[in-house]
Amino acid sequence: MNATEANHDVQLGMPALPAPDYPADVRARLEADAKEVIARYPGARSALLPLLHLVQAEEGHVTRTGIRFCAELLDLTTAEVTAVSTFYSMYRRKASGDYQVGVCTNTLCAVMGGDAIFEDLKEYLGVGNGETTEDGAVTLEHIECNAACDFAPVVMVNWEFFDNQTPQSARQLVDDLRAGRTVEPTRGAPLCTFRQTARMLAGFPDERSGAVQATGSAGPASLIGLRLAKGEVAPGRVDHVVAPRTAQAPAEEPPSGHADAQAPPGHPSSHDAPHETSASDDDHPAGPAAKEGE
Repeated sequence: MNATEANHDVQLGMPALPAPDYPADVRARLEADAKEVIARYPGARSALLPLLHLVQAEEGHVTRTGIRFCAELLDLTTAEVTAVSTFYSMYRRKASGDYQVGVCTNTLCAVMGGDAIFEDLKEYLGVGNGETTEDGAVTLEHIECNAACDFAPVVMVNWEFFDNQTPQSARQLVDDLRAGRTVEPTRGAPLCTFRQTARMLAGFPDERSGAVQATGSAGPASLIGLRLAKGEVAPGRVDHVVAPRTAQAPAEEPPSGHADAQAPPGHPSSHDAPHETSASDDDHPAGPAAKEGE
């Protein structure tokens, strides 16, 4: 078979047609929102990330129509918008569930049970990573660290925290979501759908009554280190690990809290010891010796 004959067997298919536009009423509504977002930035193209969240809030994922919409309003090519939308994992490329259930499988959560939770949920729901249950309620995925290691293992639903999970509690969580029962995050605002979350990420306020006030602050496990750094008493202890950074350590108080440890003179912790650096060395000053322009 020669090269010409071989080419006849190649099926290239029809080229992709231009993406359809939104219906006129939807387009008008989205344009009004988009112009509000664009006005926040000195350069229009800087609004691309929130605009992608805006179109995701409309259809539940970033469609070809949404990409076309963003490109037209920001004077970009669809290739430029596609490059951004496919780079960030928070933008979905296909239809997904009302609730994005993410199990942290990064190091600490994984060893604390995150891997076991993820594997159990895949079997329990009958879906793989990034797949959606048949009822369209839950999309399961593994996620990277969400800075909640103090509460490992962590499951997130539409980016709200569910701390200290187990395979059993995670099963109950997805059961409640699929049944439409009220689910309360461990911390943060009340749970809402993925599309509602996407609209907030586009920069529009959460208009639900009491939702903003419910966000709260860091949990007790996250604040223990701060309390110790201030010299406060740790829960369940009668002393503190180190003295406050602003005070001199008493001679009788070792920095480690162990009776046989000796406190270095002049500072409460080795982290506060002065270090020789190029900035403090007169003989070897930091930075270039030549003046600007030389």
